[in-house]
Amino acid sequence: MLSAHKKLLRRAMRAFKDIRILVLGDLIIDHFIWGSVSRISPEAPVPVVNVTHDNLLLGGSANVVNNIYALGAQAAICGLVGKDDMGRRLLALLTTLQANSHGVLQTGQRPTTIKTRIIAQGQQVVRFDREDSAPVTGRELAGIKKFIKDNIAGYNAVIVSDYNKGIITPDVMEHLRACLADYPDIPLIIDPKPNDPARFKGAAIITPNHYEAEQLTGIKIIDADSLRAAGAKLLAELGSEAVLITRGEAGMGLVEKDGNTIIIPTVAREVFDVTGAGDTVIAALALGLAARLSYADAAALANYAAGIVVGKVGTATASQAELLEAIK
Repeated sequence: MLSAHKKLLRRAMRAFKDIRILVLGDLIIDHFIWGSVSRISPEAPVPVVNVTHDNLLLGGSANVVNNIYALGAQAAICGLVGKDDMGRRLLALLTTLQANSHGVLQTGQRPTTIKTRIIAQGQQVVRFDREDSAPVTGRELAGIKKFIKDNIAGYNAVIVSDYNKGIITPDVMEHLRACLADYPDIPLIIDPKPNDPARFKGAAIITPNHYEAEQLTGIKIIDADSLRAAGAKLLAELGSEAVLITRGEAGMGLVEKDGNTIIIPTVAREVFDVTGAGDTVIAALALGLAARLSYADAAALANYAAGIVVGKVGTATASQAELLEAIK
């Protein structure tokens, strides 16, 4: 028999079909090259990968949108891609999802960000990135701000997915906070990078991983007490309602403004790959909050979703059916 808590989570998921999330952040193409290794190169002490196939997946903030659709809700995305082949492919992938990509601006000032990972025998051999992380300015900045202002009222929550690729600038965040001031019922959920933390003031909840939380606070997280201290410091500095620190195989830690701290053990049976797990966490968390779950219950829902994706290799999502089964 399901516990009352699990019934609550499954009941909240029924509301997902009516929820719309606005995602603002850095769009990335995740390029995976798959193969096998049977020898070491005679030219250097590196493996020789015999490539069998490759594929392109939505990454960064685009993977957040992918997770939202996999969980049965809808989303719009706002950000930049280059006027290049990978930018066109990224937009095509969003079209396949039937996601609203009207807020994706194409620019000739920078290329589309690509992360290429070579995978052999289920293990990542190497990753190489192609990107321009300069802060967005000029016409592109104006376009992003206009899309936010014109569209924000139509969404149940806003996610900021910061991959430190130049989109989430102090100017953009100040504009976003000003727009949200007219809509106090729309929660702002942020997955931050450690540089310039003042950008993230005013979020309802932020979701740094273990290492990002340490960099943001200068506190080494080794146990529940240090996690609580790091969370409390972030809350004091950013004025948030809660902080959810993701800890990989150690699960998550939620610290709320009232001092309540909850350690959430992982539910993953096996951990194969944490690529994109943070995207899954923030997508499920935002949907839970939009469905009126408490921070603790929304975090528990996100933990179940994370437990699914870390058991898959590559950038993955948790479907609504998988999440319902995991909770069951």
